[in-house]
Amino acid sequence: MTTTSTSLTTAAGTVTAATTPAAATAVRKLVVVTAGLGRPSSTRLLADRLADATRRHLTRGSDSRVGDVQGSDARESDARVGDVRQGELVTEVIELRELANDVARNMVTGFPGPALRDAIDAVTSADGLIAVTPVFTGSYSGLFKSFFDVVDKDALGGTPVLIAATGGTARHSLVLEHAMRPLFAYLRSVVVPTAVYAASEDWGTGGDDPLAGRIDRAAAELAALMGARSPVRVTGGSGDREEVVPFAQQLAALGAEG
Repeated sequence: MTTTSTSLTTAAGTVTAATTPAAATAVRKLVVVTAGLGRPSSTRLLADRLADATRRHLTRGSDSRVGDVQGSDARESDARVGDVRQGELVTEVIELRELANDVARNMVTGFPGPALRDAIDAVTSADGLIAVTPVFTGSYSGLFKSFFDVVDKDALGGTPVLIAATGGTARHSLVLEHAMRPLFAYLRSVVVPTAVYAASEDWGTGGDDPLAGRIDRAAAELAALMGARSPVRVTGGSGDREEVVPFAQQLAALGAEG
């Protein structure tokens, strides 16, 4: 069987991944939603670290060759959505700051623009979701909440979700439990047990990096749920098809990981 190499160029750099066009390929999709407003943004930085750790756990022991992202500005891409292919894994990053006007218009008109529709479709078709927000006035940001307000309340049922937040002080860390976890519980998502909060003092801690441990644990939990879930998209072979994994099976996979 012949294996070819496919390159995908985005603002984040060039990624090369091994592909086998003759065989059916199960493509898992990891979507990252970040509500950071600045550039650079600590919220985006945390989102990138969580995505990187999840990819490592998902591709560990895989036969697929993991592509290398090239480009010094890969972390702080100007693109609203970056698409990175790694073997059978696609990672899509959605920057809500670029969708603020579209979200506001959707709130008053009930109709999403093309860019917002693409973002909603990406989130609702994900095999796994990483959601990261800055803390504003003791809760998630208004932009973060407004985006999920325009997502259909039944569209994320059963989707594995990793929640994370950033803030200036560790005193706001309970936002994960009193605001974010109830939000995704209402949406009937499967939220991983470990939530990740990064305060200002968590950055640049040198060799002793407790944040790295929390990131790795949460990413492992998300990867376990995604690994047990049949990919949303299966390409090649007899054509594309959608598959659904029972909710009980996803919970059993998370229990086995613990």
